Amino acid sequence: MISDHLPNTRGLIIDMDGVLWRDTEPIGDLPAIFDKIRENGYKLILATNNSTRTVTQYQEKLRGFGVEVEDWQIINSALAVGLFLQKEYPDGALVYVVGQPSLKSTLEKFNMRIVDESGTGVDVVVASLDFNLTYDKLRHASLLIQSGSFFVGTNPDVTLPTPEGFFPGSGTVISALEIASGVKAKILGKPEPGLYQMALERMEMTPGETLAIGDRLETDIAGAHNAGIHSALVLSGASTLAQARDYDPHPDIVAKDLTELVF
Repeated sequence: MISDHLPNTRGLIIDMDGVLWRDTEPIGDLPAIFDKIRENGYKLILATNNSTRTVTQYQEKLRGFGVEVEDWQIINSALAVGLFLQKEYPDGALVYVVGQPSLKSTLEKFNMRIVDESGTGVDVVVASLDFNLTYDKLRHASLLIQSGSFFVGTNPDVTLPTPEGFFPGSGTVISALEIASGVKAKILGKPEPGLYQMALERMEMTPGETLAIGDRLETDIAGAHNAGIHSALVLSGASTLAQARDYDPHPDIVAKDLTELVF
């Protein structure tokens, strides 16, 4: 289907949640899908807003589904935050994180010093999906933001697709802090173009020869548009066909799932 619509495509940037899987449930025959992608000669980057796993942990999850990728082929919003903070704070910064341990460990690799509730002089509050979220974490983060700490959010996805339905996502946590503090977060993941630009650099591709594939209009498709990249929406995750018909920017391709798109 890709070559029928966009014959000049040489590289794919593929989202994960809602495209490759719903939590622990794969969407389609992933080994066959990846074999077909390679058979067609496409370069490949997996780029997700989800910061709840490190690159190594994503490799392990993919391996569990029978798929092998190299570490350079995986990008998530935690990396985008780390690169941004490294540029803004080249000597490091004190950071309070509402998020998973994987996010903290990623930021530490960028010379950020992670503090707990006892930390003082906090430069940055980073908020994301936190499976152990408590009122105390929200309260402390809100007070830090109100006192002047820079507020960064990994991504605005309000839900996370699972076999049971949609769970609260990073956007839910970030929105709660925005409401409580009265401060808007600086978002680093999609729909901001940073993840896509990073993927283009790694694949050594131009926007015109690249296709971004995702399941969420307001992040994946909007982000591709912001980066000047062609886009394909798969209907296996968050957004529906009815929503896609009325959405601007409209995806270049709409497919039931990744299998239909690739084969």
